[in-house]
This record gives sequence, structure tokens and C-alpha cells, in this order.
Amino acid sequence: MQKEDCFYFGKVIKTHGIKGEISIRIDADEPSAYQGIAFILLEIHKNLIPFFIQKISLHSNKAYIKLQDIDTIAQAAEMAGMEIFLPLDLLPKLSGNKFYFHEIPGFKVMDESYGLLGKIEQVLEYPSQALIQVFVNNKEVLIPIQDEVITRVDRRSKTIYIKAPEGLIELYLNG
Repeated sequence: MQKEDCFYFGKVIKTHGIKGEISIRIDADEPSAYQGIAFILLEIHKNLIPFFIQKISLHSNKAYIKLQDIDTIAQAAEMAGMEIFLPLDLLPKLSGNKFYFHEIPGFKVMDESYGLLGKIEQVLEYPSQALIQVFVNNKEVLIPIQDEVITRVDRRSKTIYIKAPEGLIELYLNG
């Protein structure tokens, strides 16, 4: 399985117990949605390797997992710090104005005042905020991903409707 077909799920924190269990930190809004997963993919030497789950115990955004064929502390300790991925099809479906960043490149952006801006090139993630990148007449326009900016997401027409803060688009186009 390729990394672009997966999403980041979390990280192995440390061992748990003496029978090869691992403790993981889950990076998800609703970790309980993943209670029934059958396997995880660990990134080892830039490859995603599947490990099947024998037992999983969720505690908020942490979980204790017993993996098949991992039976010692030494085996589990080798996994500490490894990133965990899951296939994209395990992501819960979103509705309304919620979306995953990986699903919107290629969507059109329609501003309430300016009209059609163009297609989303990518989502840029910064520590303080995520931004939608669109090019208008070969000029980059960055739109904040905020509830007050994004007014509607139409998945059928692949269009995101926005109400850009006053002067934002002009700043990019006239600057």
C-alpha cells in the first residue's frame, strides 16, 4: 500500500506491559471510530508494513494494542517512535462544511463577491492555521480555512463557496 493512499493515524509511544503490547497516540477527532480496525500500517524504512491487531483497548486519544506475532518487550520497543497509517477508506465520511484536506485539491473556489477564483492547488498546513492555495491569473491567493470564511461545501459539483474577508483577494491580486 502506498502512503498517498493512506492517512496519518498516530504514533507508537512506547511498550505497554510485558507481552509485546504497544501504547499509541491517536491523531483523530473521534478515536472511538477506530475501535474495530483489524490492522495498522507502520512506516518502516519509508515502507508501510501491515501489522494485524489481536486486541485493542482505547482510552481517549491513546490505545494499547497487542499485535499478532509481536510477543516480547524487545520486539515492541523497536516500534517506539514509528508513525502509524491507515487506508483512506477507513476515514469516517464527513458531511456539511467539513472536509479532509486531502479531498479538496481540484475543487473550485467560488467567492461571494469576486465569483469563481479557480481550482484548489493544495492545502498548506501551518502551525497557526491551514490555508487553501488557489492561483488567480497566475497569482497565488491563500484563503484561511475557517468556519466564518467557508460558507458551503458542495461535493457533487466539487465547489467550495467562501466569503473572503474584505480586501483579502484584492491584496493578492493587486499587490
